[in-house]
Amino acid sequence: MAVGDLDSESLLEVAGRGGGKMIMDGFSEERPHQAHETPDEGWWASVLADEAILHPQRVELPPKSEISISYETVDWRRVQQIFEQDEIVMMTVTAFNRGGLLAQGDGIKGFVPISHLVEIPSCTISEDERQMRLAKYVGRNISLKVIECDPSMERIVLSERAARAGEGKRKELFQSLKVGKTITGSVTNITDFGVFVDLGGVEGLIHVSELSWGRVQHPSDVLQVGECVETTILQVCEESARVALSLKRLRPNPWDTILDTLSVGDAVSATITTIMRFGAFARLEEGVEGLIHVSSMAVPGSKRELERAFHVGQRVKVRILHIDVPRRRLGLGLVQAE
Repeated sequence: MAVGDLDSESLLEVAGRGGGKMIMDGFSEERPHQAHETPDEGWWASVLADEAILHPQRVELPPKSEISISYETVDWRRVQQIFEQDEIVMMTVTAFNRGGLLAQGDGIKGFVPISHLVEIPSCTISEDERQMRLAKYVGRNISLKVIECDPSMERIVLSERAARAGEGKRKELFQSLKVGKTITGSVTNITDFGVFVDLGGVEGLIHVSELSWGRVQHPSDVLQVGECVETTILQVCEESARVALSLKRLRPNPWDTILDTLSVGDAVSATITTIMRFGAFARLEEGVEGLIHVSSMAVPGSKRELERAFHVGQRVKVRILHIDVPRRRLGLGLVQAE
């Protein structure tokens, strides 16, 4: 039975809860990670939750009783054994929702997030195409690995990508993964919330907040599928098969030295990165981004007018109006367009 969607409550039950963005001063920004921080359980839960509720469906929802995952018949002891021994199991896809697939086998049922499917690049196809590809999985038998098993939460997360590495590879690889180690991998998938990287049998995640010290409009602006990327390891959890990675921490944090190179009143060159209704964000050569408020642009205060007068990638001359290092805020005034 093909199911077009789960409601938000059901999806969050599958994926977990937590996370999100803060709205501050008229624009949204990711909650910054300090240098000593590592992602906690709420951060990981928000990743799965964000993935599950990412795209609103334009279909009428079936009754919840028809689409919720029931774990009453799950053999949790067998599932735990499959997970611990890093086995590959053949399972049948029974339904899909906007976040991925529902699959079941002998004594096991679970959720396969869209980012863990081999045939669906989540950032390079339209929503309609994504739904068509998900629908084609229904009724198929596919090889999967259990990448998360939590009986207390009635949660089983499966991965088609992880199964491609073969059985027994996870434990061997996890023994070599150490926090702070630099590791190279291949980008396998890109979503709105981050980038998945194949480390040789285990996939790590670079959360969008760990891609750059500056603002990132979308992870695909930084990395591309198939690209080889060097990252540093932030967190390793073999029990839940999670590896948190960072790209930005291989480079010095420009906010740590910004006061050594910039002062209020300086006129410098910048590149426009984002246009909003209240102004534009621009990146300085130092790697930090600041806001050019619309009041200094001498154009009517609407996003349409701003987009007519300026474009992403345009070089401009700006003046430093204020620098707030603790809050990572940089106020800019437009001097002239280059």
